[in-house]
Amino acid sequence: MTTRRQVLRSAVLGGGATVLAATALGSLGPEAAFGAAAPAVTPGAPDPNFAEGRIRSIKDNTLFVLGSNMVFHRIRVVDGTSLWKLGPVAFDQAKPGDGLYARGVRMPDGVLAAESVWLNIVNIKGHVRTITSEKIHLDHNGQEILCHQVPGKSVAVYSDAPPSADLSLLRVGQHVQVLGAWRPDTNQVDIATVFSPH
Repeated sequence: MTTRRQVLRSAVLGGGATVLAATALGSLGPEAAFGAAAPAVTPGAPDPNFAEGRIRSIKDNTLFVLGSNMVFHRIRVVDGTSLWKLGPVAFDQAKPGDGLYARGVRMPDGVLAAESVWLNIVNIKGHVRTITSEKIHLDHNGQEILCHQVPGKSVAVYSDAPPSADLSLLRVGQHVQVLGAWRPDTNQVDIATVFSPH
């Protein structure tokens, strides 16, 4: 049986890779961006198959990314790569200035052949300061984050209930967790999911 990683490796090494919209091999959910390091990675050591940072430029199917630790990454998007930006998106939705997390397979030349790329993804915890039918003002460690509800995209998960498009049960003062897409260089986020303990 051919694995996802074998397909990615052959696509890159074969040189015939084409840029893909959302994956043909099955998308990884946005929660996976914050998952643990691969089992083979020593605790505390960097994961060679993971990259993060902001896109500086894009050429063909390669993202040139400067990491927060000032390490420069080349991330190749190939057939089988999943891209997320508040939902599955095409490669042309990646823009210079976008933040990203990427997981994949490291090639011999140092390029990361991406399995999954999450654009502008954030995972924020805080308290609801105010709420309207379109926005949630969140206090995140003393900083205000303006969270926008996106029709057809934003959902809430109350306790263990299934996701709901109804965010009206959220209350001022309530502690919540917001998974969403950051609007670069602002304090604003588009909501994918709001997790509420009750």
